[in-house]
Amino acid sequence: MSDNVTPPEDAEKLSTGAQQEYGAAQIDKLEGLEAVRKRPGMYIGDPDERGLHHCVFEVLDNSIDEHLAGYCSKIIIQIHEGGTISVIDNGRGIPVDMHPKFGIPAVELVLTNLHAGGKFGQGAYKYSGGLHGVGAKCVNALSDFFKAEVRRDGKRHVITFERGKTTEKLHVVGPCPDSQTGTAITFLPDPTIFTDTVEFKFDLLARRLRELAFLNPGLVIELVDERSGQERTETFYYADGIREFVKQLGENKTLITAEPIAMSGVRHIEVEYDGKTMEDDVIVDVVMQYNDSDRYQIQCYANSIFNADGGTHLSGFRSSLTRAINNYAKTNNLLKD
Repeated sequence: MSDNVTPPEDAEKLSTGAQQEYGAAQIDKLEGLEAVRKRPGMYIGDPDERGLHHCVFEVLDNSIDEHLAGYCSKIIIQIHEGGTISVIDNGRGIPVDMHPKFGIPAVELVLTNLHAGGKFGQGAYKYSGGLHGVGAKCVNALSDFFKAEVRRDGKRHVITFERGKTTEKLHVVGPCPDSQTGTAITFLPDPTIFTDTVEFKFDLLARRLRELAFLNPGLVIELVDERSGQERTETFYYADGIREFVKQLGENKTLITAEPIAMSGVRHIEVEYDGKTMEDDVIVDVVMQYNDSDRYQIQCYANSIFNADGGTHLSGFRSSLTRAINNYAKTNNLLKD
């Protein structure tokens, strides 16, 4: 084979792009939340119906994290007339004091700066579904209108935004009882981003809310549709959590075990990482029930987030279950040679 490479006849046409300037002036840097608006698919998936509802779930995850931390017992999602939607919780409320390093209220920082939040090891959250710090602020960037109302320290604080830009600085709008705390986020999706639809679907939201209520026993989640002609309210609460979830999955099937088998435990682990020893507790909840179907159905989650592709927690469970059954069968001579 010859080492000489003959360029194609139309090489001149193909190289026209190389004639364009490419220097420092062609390097750009997107500031603030511009990157989210420029490439929304990188943050919420495609800006279609699924992406629209994913925005609600991103905001909702913050309230779920408050529940996981032990501070939130009720969440209300309200679909309003005019296309806005609210997520309201009775957690601690996003901090409103001035940040010592950045010089702006903490609530403004976490809603306008990517990778800013209380989930990076400072101790605000031990278990959290969102650890990257891009959730609610991405929703802010993709909304025509976004308002955060924080009930904290006996006051109601409000800050508003448009497409990620602060339009009304944090201010106090009135008092509230010291015992009344929480955060209310209201937003209106930007139709120039969500070109397919900006209409929220009650049933699509209800499906995820029901799942979250199963995964978080004791948490009350209420979905309210206030739109004219669509008025509807549904409340999700499951004291027995995923035990009730598994019962529902087993409906209309012939069950081998009348009641689900539930197991839970805590394992303290130590891991060597980068020359340091890291310690933590791993909490595991497993509920299973056998039926006469020849197919299995397994759903696994980590901190309320569905793991569609499984993970080490799923593979570990499968191998342990298989080993336990085999050991029992061998011990009791249930297997043929």
